[in-house]
Amino acid sequence: MSRNNAPGAIDELIKRLSRLPGLGPRSARRAALALLKRPDVLMTPLIRTLETCREQVRRCSVCGNLDASDPCSICSDPSRDGTSLCVVEEVEDLWAVERAGFFKGRYHVLGGRLSALDGIGPEELRIGPMLARIQEQGVEEVVLGLGATVEGQTTAHYIGERLQGMGVQVTGFGRGVPVGGELNYLDEGTLAAAYRARRPLA
Repeated sequence: MSRNNAPGAIDELIKRLSRLPGLGPRSARRAALALLKRPDVLMTPLIRTLETCREQVRRCSVCGNLDASDPCSICSDPSRDGTSLCVVEEVEDLWAVERAGFFKGRYHVLGGRLSALDGIGPEELRIGPMLARIQEQGVEEVVLGLGATVEGQTTAHYIGERLQGMGVQVTGFGRGVPVGGELNYLDEGTLAAAYRARRPLA
């Protein structure tokens, strides 16, 4: 018997679940127990869904979103405003903004933020493809939907400098995003207020 008081296979399931964001050992044990108690209702459908996602979901080659198609459903939607581009750090930030429903343009996922401590420079982010899209797709406004953390604001400042002279308006989320705030943790109302209060950055 393991330290989790469960046989080997169950112990392994708990360990795997505990690696997911937001699931510590205790939550992972509860989730594992729920799956094991109702395998036909919970575990088997979950396994099928995971396999489907593994086979079908891919990263959009245009914006960096995750979707079952490439380009993703947002990039391929002709009703979206191609003159407005919202730049976010991660896919979860894109989903947060999209869930709020106030932005009707297109997105660009950087894949992180500048961080000297973590060794993440401009070359590690999707800044080059972003600049190419702006030049090639007639973008008029770049909305920097970056977190109000030190790294997020450093990234926003760097991008603002790179966009100078390109003839685009650069704005950033205004009030509503608290200092140190991550977009994917904010509610839809707060995000919408921040977007409406966006301000010129360059």
